[in-house]
Amino acid sequence: MATVKEVARRAGVSLGTVSNVLNRPEVVSEGLRTRVLDAIAELGFVRNESARQLRAGVSRTIAMVVLDVANPFFTDVIAGAEELAERHDSLVVMCNSANSADREARHLRRLDQQRVLGVLLTPVHDAPSAALSEVRDHGTPVVLVDRGAASSGQSSVAVDDVLGGRLAGEHLVGAGHRHIAYVGVATPLRQVEERLRGVREAVGAAGIVEVVNATGLSVRAGSQAAAQILASPPGERATAVFCTNDLMALGVLNECVRRGVRVPDELALVGYDDIGFAATASVPLTSVRQPRELLGRTAVELLLAQVEGRPAQQIVFEPELVVRRSTARRVTP
Repeated sequence: MATVKEVARRAGVSLGTVSNVLNRPEVVSEGLRTRVLDAIAELGFVRNESARQLRAGVSRTIAMVVLDVANPFFTDVIAGAEELAERHDSLVVMCNSANSADREARHLRRLDQQRVLGVLLTPVHDAPSAALSEVRDHGTPVVLVDRGAASSGQSSVAVDDVLGGRLAGEHLVGAGHRHIAYVGVATPLRQVEERLRGVREAVGAAGIVEVVNATGLSVRAGSQAAAQILASPPGERATAVFCTNDLMALGVLNECVRRGVRVPDELALVGYDDIGFAATASVPLTSVRQPRELLGRTAVELLLAQVEGRPAQQIVFEPELVVRRSTARRVTP
């Protein structure tokens, strides 16, 4: 690969002139710029951007560490983050913690070494980890995504998950359901706990909320949870299921189809996130919609604000319920 020295030699100019063409082309005459650019094209020169940024002490790379790269929710959040980052001539790179605190810590420490512009993080645990504290202590801005901050000094962007759970519960109670199964996970994730709290508030004394802890937040885990729910006799089991995300709800739906259980006639179903697959499922899925792209764009806005020295902010959006066929039929109270 050609070097800057080779470009300068080919163009017959100094190293400083090549540097100016690359970084401050407006200070170089048109004739010299043309000679340098022609030499760059002839030699196939590609600048070492990472080295340039390290010399300048500034990076244009924003890292995003997500819980599950396979979840379309995070794909949409990243798309929103990329949209705004590109407008500011920045790049978003994604890291997958896979719900592992150890893996999250390794990613954070590597990113700190890489001197990224900042980190967008959906943390595995609510309490700040040692690795996260180290990154912040070294001056790298961090914005929590899909998670509220515990202190005013930490920027975050989240959704009101208690309200989301309440919307789902009110919808199901309004449709006559009095026995609702909530499919979550035993791992203490704030989102899962707050959605459960919301549905419990909505159901109140009108019925019962049966908690079913799945093995994960995936389609497969949802299928396994459905098998557990459907193992009860029809007269004793829940008439509706509220899942903590759409992937699990799609797993419940798949298991119902496999067993010949009609949705929503025998079992109503509500998911959470409103990912693209929700509307195109075999039975279109009622879901609590989160503003996924907006979460990503806002996270980048908060990060850039911190880079400019502005104070941390905590922003919370409201979800909305999108009603589709999976809860369309009413049952007798």
